[in-house]
Order: sequence, then C-alpha cells, then structure tokens
Amino acid sequence: MPQLESLLDRLVESSLEFAVVGGFAAMVHGVTFLTQDIDICMPFTKENLFRLRDALAELHPVHRMTPQRLAFEVTDENVARFKNVYLDTDYGTLDCLGEILGIGDYSAVLPLSEKMLIGGKTCLVLGIEGLVRAKQSTNRTHDRMTILQLRAIQERRRRFTES
Repeated sequence: MPQLESLLDRLVESSLEFAVVGGFAAMVHGVTFLTQDIDICMPFTKENLFRLRDALAELHPVHRMTPQRLAFEVTDENVARFKNVYLDTDYGTLDCLGEILGIGDYSAVLPLSEKMLIGGKTCLVLGIEGLVRAKQSTNRTHDRMTILQLRAIQERRRRFTES
C-alpha cells in the first residue's frame, strides 16, 4: 500500500484536479477490503491532462488496456482524444475516469466528495453516499459487500455524532 500512497502524493503535489473514487476511497472511509489500484475521477481538460502526464513522467506510465502497453503520452495533438486512462506505473495501477457510473462526470462527483487526509496529504475523496451510488450501479459481488461495510461505517458515524 505505501506505493499507492506515494502515487497519490505525486498527483496531489502536481495540482491535478481529481477526486479519489472506487476501492481506495472505500478503504479511506474504513472498509476492510484491500485494493491493488487507485481510481480517480478528473476533468479531462488539456491543462489537467498535462499535469497528470508531468506527475507520472518518472514512473514510466503505460496504457495497461493495450496489448502493446504503449507509453502514456499527452501532446497538443492527442489531448482531445482522452476520455478515460488506464495506466500501470512503477508505483502501481492508476485508473483515471472522466465519468463515474451512477453519478456522472467530475462536476457531479465534486459535491459528493470531501477533503480527507491520506498519508499526510489532503485530497478529495468520494463520500460514502457517492460510493454507495457508484457501487450500486455496478452491482458486482464485491461491490455489494463493500456497500454493506460502507453502510455500517455510516451508521457508526451517525451514532457517534449523536452522542
């Protein structure tokens, strides 16, 4: 897990505009299932894509969904083509999503997110309600189990704040 946190540190330090979503976000909230990657939702603007490129440059990012495992390159010519980016890096797997099923694009994810401290850095993390909506939309077995834990965490927090 330390390498995933180091990967996240690079994204935060680059001033990339993003929110952590998916299994890593669920772990930050207290879910006990481990994840092997970081999923983020981000606006796919030219400036943001160049920040992503620069943040990952030293980590040898490659497109993991292509058989050739092509290097991740962002140029003025190709910047408009990106909608989602699925990468392997020296620090781990990073999925950059333009839209989250059940929620929408980054502008819809933003109000459902909260600032949280991860490994000494503050970044936006999709909140429990948003995670539940996203996980319900996929309806995979492990997502249903994650929803159970998220609801239990939510209830425990509610009880704690009421007392």
